[in-house]
Amino acid sequence: MAARTAPPLRKALKRQAPGLAAERALWAAGHEVVVGIDEVGRGSWAGPLTIGAVVLPKDRRINKVRDSKALTEREREAMFDRIADWCDAWAVGHASHQECDELGMSEAQRLAARRAIDALGVVPDQHLIDGKWDFVGGGTTTMIVKGDATCLSISAASILAKVTRDRIMRLEDEHYPAYDFAWNKGYPCPRHKQALRGLGPSAIHRRSWAFMDDIPWTGAKRHWRPVDEDQGSLF
Repeated sequence: MAARTAPPLRKALKRQAPGLAAERALWAAGHEVVVGIDEVGRGSWAGPLTIGAVVLPKDRRINKVRDSKALTEREREAMFDRIADWCDAWAVGHASHQECDELGMSEAQRLAARRAIDALGVVPDQHLIDGKWDFVGGGTTTMIVKGDATCLSISAASILAKVTRDRIMRLEDEHYPAYDFAWNKGYPCPRHKQALRGLGPSAIHRRSWAFMDDIPWTGAKRHWRPVDEDQGSLF
């Protein structure tokens, strides 16, 4: 177990602990390798789409795991090594900004999930996914609405995915400081929008997205991507 200590939980988070009900039900049914999966970066305008996948141990616990969106950046960073050391297996998969443009977000999410699952080093029996859409397939998926807040393996996956992607975007900020990626991680915000209006897209922006319609022409190639049939419309 990592020696790094996570900060005390804020009072608002103490009663929001995710549980193991979904994992225990699958273990009891004979499914040994249960993988919790969560994504981050789908709504971002730049950078990769990232999927986290984790296999939790049955006999060891750590405290303070929560949905990554409920934690501060400092809290997530402090939890990252503790969760990574605790898991029986974990991995993160990405779909690049180019793949998001070329494939559409639905297929890019499937691709990132396959990469994460393939990198685990174990063969999953069942998958637990946050939300209502099965982007893994194969008849081995249980979808849990608000699973990132209520299901422990999905919560752990959300932190590993979020921290990994945030670190990537902080590194990209060194190359493209005008867009403030270290702070916004590629998501829309006033400063990001202002930079796009003044400079156009960087090399890591998703150029098929609707935000490209309203920025000045800078010579950057506009990319038209296919409609996401599973999601119903273009972003």
